[in-house]
Amino acid sequence: MIPLLRTNFQGGIFLSKISLEKYSKITNAFMVAGAKFCGHDIPECPCTVEKAPNALIAYCDIKNEVQYDAFAHFYIDDYKFESIWRYPRRALKKLIRCVGVITPDFSTYQDDPEPLKLYNTYRMRAFGHWLTTLGFRVINNVRWGEEDTFGWCFDGIPHNDIVLIGTVASGLRNHENRKLFETGLTKLLKVLNPHTIIIYGSDNLPCLESVRQKIKIVSFKSERALAFKGGSS
Repeated sequence: MIPLLRTNFQGGIFLSKISLEKYSKITNAFMVAGAKFCGHDIPECPCTVEKAPNALIAYCDIKNEVQYDAFAHFYIDDYKFESIWRYPRRALKKLIRCVGVITPDFSTYQDDPEPLKLYNTYRMRAFGHWLTTLGFRVINNVRWGEEDTFGWCFDGIPHNDIVLIGTVASGLRNHENRKLFETGLTKLLKVLNPHTIIIYGSDNLPCLESVRQKIKIVSFKSERALAFKGGSS
């Protein structure tokens, strides 16, 4: 808990200098300096590229002293990249090894409370916005949940641009999950109207066939699918 110091003014409170420093580290307020904000106070994260990358590489697979002609992605377990929020400047040492970055995929599980989903959506956009201010090439990851997230899960992402959707570990073999994915995809097309969609994971989805007739779709197989040739992601 952040310690608070009470004042004598109508029971008001204020944060001590130490508490403010701790609070700043938790929120990483510096990441949204100069940002514009949408509804629910989600910062806008510009897309700073005009075409899809040549390749993707998982953040946890980036090695020191190696340069990659690939964009770093975060479609991995959260514990493998949660440190980018706690120690963001350390993360830069790995990210500069890549030609660009996909914004983080902090989990927004269906059974999570809405404030937590909003917080992780905020973190996706805030981290991405910060990288753009440092000159990184950035593409927005899009993540939605049930229909009650449609009112804010696309906030902060530019219209008529490139977006990336991860289908790995989305449980799309389950009928209900696939139906929800299709509903969210329809909403994404209506709200964001992207000119290009990048798919990380399986693109063997009937709903994508009609989309291909309207916009460009670029697909990348997951590392797991590549490791087990012929397997599904």
